[in-house]
Amino acid sequence: MLIVIRGIGLAALLAAVSMMLAQQFGTAISPLIFAILIGLVLGNALPNLARPGWQPGLEFCKKRLLRIGVAFYGIHITLQQVAEVGAGALVVDAVMLLSTLALAYWLGRRWLGLDATTSLLVGSGSAICGAAAILATEPVVRAKPQQTTVAVGTVVLFGTLAMFVYPMLYPWLGLSPQAMGIYTGATVHEVAQVVAAGTAMGDDVAQTAVIAKLTRVMMLAPVLLVLGSWLGRKSGTQAVRAPLPWFAFGFIAVVVCNSLLSLPPIWVAIIKHLDTWALTMAMAALGLGTRLGGLGSVGWKPLVLAAILFLHLVVSGLIVTHMATSWL
Repeated sequence: MLIVIRGIGLAALLAAVSMMLAQQFGTAISPLIFAILIGLVLGNALPNLARPGWQPGLEFCKKRLLRIGVAFYGIHITLQQVAEVGAGALVVDAVMLLSTLALAYWLGRRWLGLDATTSLLVGSGSAICGAAAILATEPVVRAKPQQTTVAVGTVVLFGTLAMFVYPMLYPWLGLSPQAMGIYTGATVHEVAQVVAAGTAMGDDVAQTAVIAKLTRVMMLAPVLLVLGSWLGRKSGTQAVRAPLPWFAFGFIAVVVCNSLLSLPPIWVAIIKHLDTWALTMAMAALGLGTRLGGLGSVGWKPLVLAAILFLHLVVSGLIVTHMATSWL
């Protein structure tokens, strides 16, 4: 038991530092990003952390705590919020999510020669909700730590770029505040990045953008279920069947409970805070277990894939938003 607590305690310490750093930057940078960066630096600077004494606790954070965190991520969403943004946002979210995932897999495998795991991780981060989606997809595709870390790096780079690009483009796009909010929420990577970009364009844009983004996040669960089933059939053998993402069912259950039950606001706030802690600790553990030497073997191709997906989100997302908000 003590050997497990040791690793958990280290991940919790890094999570605390990461959350304090995130507070200094307001809503611009998620604590998950700080956690994986700090873990990556510390893990490579102190190789002794790879010894067995630390690993049981860190493995607990990367696996069990991660799945619990993903399940309770549903506390951020209600079905009422989804209904508020209307059919237009649902259409844009669904079209951009599915097209981005399909494009990531096809380009990654056929054109860039990437393995399916890396392609799907980069695709899920771009298509759904950044680092949280990558963490949720990791156990389904059985990713290695370096593959997950590279995918998270692409979210950091292009999601941060989007925070500056979208407010600059807004005056030239001819979109209403609601349409711009839908466009932002349906195409920017991280929730924190959507909040930062939306706030820079005004409260009306920000409110719609966050709801559209959370609607997109809600699609994480069915995507994981379909992906797990598809990988299982694609493998063709029972022995390597993709694991059933039980935490996806938990995610759906939390969304439904949050929608149907009038939970006291203080309870919701506490659950959100604990959930952020769980995901941040998982990110810290992931960073601690990643070796920079392993990242070199992945190469530059994931970055190229993420860049193409970013352009797809910006350009195709604008076209789809114009069409959906005009017709629906």
